[in-house]
Amino acid sequence: MIACSAELYCAADLLTRASLGELDVDIVAIVSDKPAAGELAAQHGVPFRLVDGGLAGDSRAEQEAAFAAVLDELEPDLVVLARYMRILPEAITVRWNGRMINIHHSFLPAFAGAKPYHRAHQRGVKLIGATAHYVTAELDAGPIIAQGITPVSHRDEVEDLVRKGRDVERTTLANAVRLHLEHRVLVWDNRTCVFA
Repeated sequence: MIACSAELYCAADLLTRASLGELDVDIVAIVSDKPAAGELAAQHGVPFRLVDGGLAGDSRAEQEAAFAAVLDELEPDLVVLARYMRILPEAITVRWNGRMINIHHSFLPAFAGAKPYHRAHQRGVKLIGATAHYVTAELDAGPIIAQGITPVSHRDEVEDLVRKGRDVERTTLANAVRLHLEHRVLVWDNRTCVFA
């Protein structure tokens, strides 16, 4: 199962890789808090579930309950948060421990949370990255599965960092999903050992 919000590029990349046989996976649904993701799901022949959480006046608790209900119904082997921009409650993160992967658009632990490309630009970093990790109750702090980086220049604007970062996010998330599916990730404490 793939969950996404307004930014669909990571979800689209996973769907494309699955259709090309690059990922040995059966995507049971696309779940989103944004109706636009339904079109992406339809293009790939994948069922779509909307958990809008606010678009129709739903509270955060109602959205979380709707997301949990979809998980209960579908019982996916793996949940991939492909730019799903919601903080999940601890009950969900505990239940899906080791079976839920998130992509964060920074080289964690640097720039956790919102707007990492903006903060990286302000700081004048020379590399930006993406981190795919298992989801835990602590935001952007789960065991790291894969990371990727790309160089940036003082000439780059925030928009350039975002564009470059999206490419890194796509490949890093796909790599992490592949490693998980191939049972090449061992988790202990809050760390991983990834077997090449």
